[in-house]
Amino acid sequence: MRPRRRGADTVQFDWITITAQIANFLVLIWLLKRFLYAPITDAMARREERIATRLSQARLARAEAEHEAQVLSDSRKALKEAWEEELRKARQDAAALRKQLQDEARNEISQQREGWLAQAETERADTLHDIRLRLNKQVFTVVRRVLSDLADTKLTSQVANAFTRQLETLAPEQREKLADTIRKDDRAVVESGLDLPSATRSHITRAIHQNLADGAEVTYRLDRSLLLGIRLTIGQMTIEWSAGRHLEKLEKAASEAIEAEFAEARR
Repeated sequence: MRPRRRGADTVQFDWITITAQIANFLVLIWLLKRFLYAPITDAMARREERIATRLSQARLARAEAEHEAQVLSDSRKALKEAWEEELRKARQDAAALRKQLQDEARNEISQQREGWLAQAETERADTLHDIRLRLNKQVFTVVRRVLSDLADTKLTSQVANAFTRQLETLAPEQREKLADTIRKDDRAVVESGLDLPSATRSHITRAIHQNLADGAEVTYRLDRSLLLGIRLTIGQMTIEWSAGRHLEKLEKAASEAIEAEFAEARR
């Protein structure tokens, strides 16, 4: 093997080729930049711009959505507060209405109760009034029956004495009227509830002659309706004394007293 020579190991550069390659490379770079890189960068820029626009729109939409959500939340909150306020007012109104209805019902029941009590009191008073009137009538009916059962000759004589005393105590004007009437008619009728004995009739006749007209005709009749009584009739004028008449007066006075008391109680 032969040794290499120093001169033979030196690299020889072809500057023309190198220059041409550099030129080709530069042309390639320009071509790439002109026809490939520029469109790509433009597309990327446009895409970035679109992305930025979309992001801006998204941020704006998000801000609007957040604003609308806040408005909706505020509206819901206000609606809830308004609903709660209306509910509170409705409950208050319901409670007030319930209380009003309860008060009205209580007052109505109280008024009805007072009306029932007043009606019951009125009915009780009316019933008591009727009972007292009936009792009053029954009492005097019983008294009349008792007096009728007890009537005898002795009581009749006492009635005659009472009648003659009544003639003796006549007022002057009444006595004069009776005397004038009997003088014109010259007749007197005496009625009694029981048959009068002859002595009693004579006693009554003498009283008529002495107090009214001497010699007047006196006729005697029986009237069972006269309870222990004697009635003198001269023309249209009458004089009567009887237990029945006194009982009638007492019964009338008692009835009037009951009616007056009843009327006072109803005021």
